[in-house]
Amino acid sequence: MKIKRMGRTGLKVSEICLGTMTFGMQCDEAASFAIMDEAVEQGIDFFDTADGYPMGGNLETVGRTETIVGKWLKGRRNNIVLATKCWVPMGRGANDRGLSRKHIFDAVEGSLRRLQTDYIDLYQAHAPDSDTPLDETIRAFDDLVHQGKVRYVGCSNFKAWLLATSLWISDKYGLARFDCVQPRYNILFREIENELLPLCRHNGVGVIAYNPLAGGFLTGKYQAQAPAPPESRFGFLSGTARSTYHKRYWHDAQFEEVAQLQEFFAGGSKSLTQVSIAWVLEQPDITAAIVGATSAAQLRQSCAASELKLEPDEIALCNEAWFRLPRPSDPEIATR
Repeated sequence: MKIKRMGRTGLKVSEICLGTMTFGMQCDEAASFAIMDEAVEQGIDFFDTADGYPMGGNLETVGRTETIVGKWLKGRRNNIVLATKCWVPMGRGANDRGLSRKHIFDAVEGSLRRLQTDYIDLYQAHAPDSDTPLDETIRAFDDLVHQGKVRYVGCSNFKAWLLATSLWISDKYGLARFDCVQPRYNILFREIENELLPLCRHNGVGVIAYNPLAGGFLTGKYQAQAPAPPESRFGFLSGTARSTYHKRYWHDAQFEEVAQLQEFFAGGSKSLTQVSIAWVLEQPDITAAIVGATSAAQLRQSCAASELKLEPDEIALCNEAWFRLPRPSDPEIATR
């Protein structure tokens, strides 16, 4: 497993980051423990979670994933670079969500308690909050760094202009800055290459890509005319989460591109799953790719991508897919 530096910081992380959003719904505690054990066996020392996980849950399930991770971490804390996030509603109150100073301070205490630790290596804004001034959010994160509760801060789902504004505020007032960003990125979605990646390259901001397998769509296990398997992300999720994933990927053009990729790699020694992750890791601006799993065996298969070397013709085929896809008309689906 390759180790990479997080942007301009001195922090080093494995280039595959374990995503945990399946823990607590798709995976019970025993399965989650087995996945984390396998992650360490594969050389992964970078775990990403969030207070609002598991994905697809509700106010009764928020925090469940962090609780599972916290139980597993006992006796292992110093060996793991632990990342979590805040923003998601954690209660019914008006201040139980977002990136206000009040909510950030409440949220970090909840995460520390559930994770059974006294510090978080990387604390991230899960999404922008248009109701809160950006300088209020950054000052709150800066205070957490000075208190020792958080060591680095980052953001997720921030567009380039917003990250640029954040960096300017931090520079102007001498505050802790977002040293990494967590965007969606894969063979079928490369929007961040236009502005976000050049910005990160110029400013030394690490990039932790989520959805490298397009929510499992790039495994090739889905068929356009067949329902998604009930245990898969496209079949398991319901409500808004299900709708979001289907709007992102469940289209004829995406199915056609995946079919072409499958045909090209069929019969060879490289699986489409591993190729898709390896393609993300090949991109020079990517620090790490977040890879989730519902079993230890599934994670083991994905981790082989870290040692996979793609040939020029293989990279070219993967590169072409994005440029043949129609651009979505819904800006929220295009960037979220």
